Amino acid sequence: TMAPVSDPSSFSSLSKCATKHLNLIYHVDFDRQVLKGKVALTVEVLEDKFASLTLDSKDLKIFKVSANGQAVQFALGTKHKFKGSPLEITLPFELSRGQHVIVEIEYETSPSATALQWLTPKQTAGKKHPYLFSQCQAIHCRTMVPCQDTPSVKHTYYAQVSVPRELVALMSALRDGQEPDPSDSNRVIYRFRQPVPMPAYLIAIVVGALESREIGPRSRVWSEKEYVDEAAFEFSETETMLKTAESLAGPYVWGQYDLLVLPPSFPYGGMENPCLTFVTPTVLAGDRSLAGVIAHEISHSWTGNLVTNRTWEHFWLNEGHTVYIERMIARCMESEQLRQFEGIGGWKELQESVKEFGPNNVLTNLVTNLHEVDTDEAFSSVPYEKGFALLYHLEELMGGPEVFMGFVKSYIQLFAYGSVTTEEWKNYLFTYFKDKVDILNKVDWNGWMHTPGMPPVKPQYDTTMADVCTALCQRWVKAKEEDLASFTEADVKKLNSPQLIEFVALLLQEEPLPLSHVKKMQEVYQLNSVKNTEVRFRWLRICVRAHWEEAVPLALKMATEQGRMKFTRPLFR
Repeated sequence: TMAPVSDPSSFSSLSKCATKHLNLIYHVDFDRQVLKGKVALTVEVLEDKFASLTLDSKDLKIFKVSANGQAVQFALGTKHKFKGSPLEITLPFELSRGQHVIVEIEYETSPSATALQWLTPKQTAGKKHPYLFSQCQAIHCRTMVPCQDTPSVKHTYYAQVSVPRELVALMSALRDGQEPDPSDSNRVIYRFRQPVPMPAYLIAIVVGALESREIGPRSRVWSEKEYVDEAAFEFSETETMLKTAESLAGPYVWGQYDLLVLPPSFPYGGMENPCLTFVTPTVLAGDRSLAGVIAHEISHSWTGNLVTNRTWEHFWLNEGHTVYIERMIARCMESEQLRQFEGIGGWKELQESVKEFGPNNVLTNLVTNLHEVDTDEAFSSVPYEKGFALLYHLEELMGGPEVFMGFVKSYIQLFAYGSVTTEEWKNYLFTYFKDKVDILNKVDWNGWMHTPGMPPVKPQYDTTMADVCTALCQRWVKAKEEDLASFTEADVKKLNSPQLIEFVALLLQEEPLPLSHVKKMQEVYQLNSVKNTEVRFRWLRICVRAHWEEAVPLALKMATEQGRMKFTRPLFR
């Protein structure tokens, strides 16, 4: 492991100690919307004369702290606007480098804990039972567990969770059995173990009226019963994706790969929680056309979960590589042309983000400076798509997809179970391609990494699949009133699902269409009845921008019936 660096998002003194294991005991209280908790942290000491440690916490009520079984003094420091409050623990003894201490904390979360979403029965599909899910990335784990809430520290964990007996608990770990709660016959205790060290942001919990279906030898899909069969169909290619990813990146080390379809309010497309990917129900298109989100979360099992950004300033290492592997999976399972097409789509997403932030905004840098910046405010498609564009550019320079994927696989094996900075990644790139250093030295590293706006080089993508979309888009943009009769449903019948998404995405980049055009488009293409959310959300924005009154209630409905930020934010804007 490399020497720890300071993490601007964490209070924890990383040079002094490192958490090795967490033992969690949770009592889930739906009436009060809190978790009553007890956590034992096994902490390894990294310096001599160690007598105090600082953990991250936010909105936690701390009742009692002990170290190696002895009650100790603790204090919560001044509350920071987004980092929470440092939990300062004073030990009654001194420890030396290499020793371990077990710190036990009894505490309770706040009903407003930012990691936890408490849903009332009417916010669920089933309408009968409440539901709880967590979302810790990037720095919300501290509202759920006092911990070293930084991706530079990795630990295993064990947990037991007491819930009302009609509900099921799952965590980002392997299921380890269940038993009636000895202290309350109306409750059940679920047990979990995560033997692979991982950062705190990957701790996840869900409690609800959940059912599951087996979809592969190491995969089940979990959701409320209303979604479970639909989800099993949608994600039936999971094992093929896992095997493809293993052929690219090396063995899958997490044992189980399950999927959880969340209620519609889940804010992300997916969250790569180990052993249990959380996924939005907005990918249930009925035709597997949006299962690419799963390829992305599967890829995180290597880039992000196994090799992790050391701090959130290096987030592109997680996301750029994950998008790269996700598109390599598309290449293996579909075609190189599809991968190229996705690259073009990604470049447009990047243009949109850069426009949104402004071309001089430092948050559009590939490597950001997050000193006093809330990670939630910095979140965008920049680390994903600027990161991918850099890797694709390097692929072109270094000799093609097979050659470059060889580097990515080697990078993963070398840094597995650890966390990495951009500097370490780049040093290894130069080591791996030591015979091509002259080419690497010509790359405008400063332009890619530390300069806002669009990258210094636009990769050359194969436009075969995209040209069809561009041509149809331009026909609409250039059409006069008298040309509208020339459009027929055959225009879109020859597009596949990704191409239809791209066609509406291209229209959005143009000046708003006249209302007559948009009405005609609905008449011939019937876009109002398309179930695919990626098409629908763009189509409805086209309608609203054309000032089509009838589209406003439809757009509002889509913005409020699901909470995925990717759709909800632009629709409201």
